[in-house]
Amino acid sequence: MKFSQFGSDNGKTVIYFHGAPGAPEECAIFDLYAKEQDLRFICFDRFSGDYSITGDAYYQLLAQEISKQAAGKQVDVIGFSIGAFIALQTCRYLGNGVRNLHLISAAAPLDAGDFLESMAGKQVFQSAKTFPALFVLLSYWQGLLASLFPNALFRLLFASAAGGDKALSVDRAFQSSITKVLRSCFIGRIQGYVRDVKAYVHPWKDTLSGINANTHIWHGADDNWSPVSMAEFLHSALPGCSSIEIFNGLSHYSCLYRAAPEICRQLGDQSEYPILGSIDAENRSQENLA
Repeated sequence: MKFSQFGSDNGKTVIYFHGAPGAPEECAIFDLYAKEQDLRFICFDRFSGDYSITGDAYYQLLAQEISKQAAGKQVDVIGFSIGAFIALQTCRYLGNGVRNLHLISAAAPLDAGDFLESMAGKQVFQSAKTFPALFVLLSYWQGLLASLFPNALFRLLFASAAGGDKALSVDRAFQSSITKVLRSCFIGRIQGYVRDVKAYVHPWKDTLSGINANTHIWHGADDNWSPVSMAEFLHSALPGCSSIEIFNGLSHYSCLYRAAPEICRQLGDQSEYPILGSIDAENRSQENLA
């Protein structure tokens, strides 16, 4: 699977799961902080892979790709937004290969509460869940906007920006970086985006009890993409959750920008990761499914 690398070339490995919409370019937020802390960030281009691989086979494939990059050592994993969902599902097949799991602006399972009414993407998720064919058409329409009128797509997505995202949405550097991410997501990769969103809207809260990685939650109190109640649910549902940080006044992307340097500092302060006996995601997956 293709991936992009940020930060230090030979530092400790950190795996980043971008959002949906999202793309590997999103991980550039961490680049400078990762270099300062000698961290090597890897972000897989999930949306460009084989779209026929879905469900547990998809998560197992990601786990196997991570194991290749881990070279026998533990890794840290970071998931943003819906990428947090994919990260959680992938961790089910990594066993003790994950040292820390950081969830930023994480999207919790829709079957775990009445979250949908408070989500800015309510219509998108409702269509993906109830009218999947309509959702696919909507995604291709977004792809057309990304190709012909990317600024219009940006304005559409950030029309309901809340908290710290309001200031970000009028920042030219942020506009430029997110527009590139949107173009990368929706031009040539729509089927990958559709796969992740369709997987997200199906029930998955029952999988959380088996995820024991040392988990840290970072969330904005004013997040209207992933309401703060989602962070509170994940904090209670994940057995390995050891910390939760709620930033007052911040929303979805503003939380990502705030958390990035702090996460890198924490990871940089930790000692070198131990070498594991053997990281074989496929064998572990069979144990987990048994």
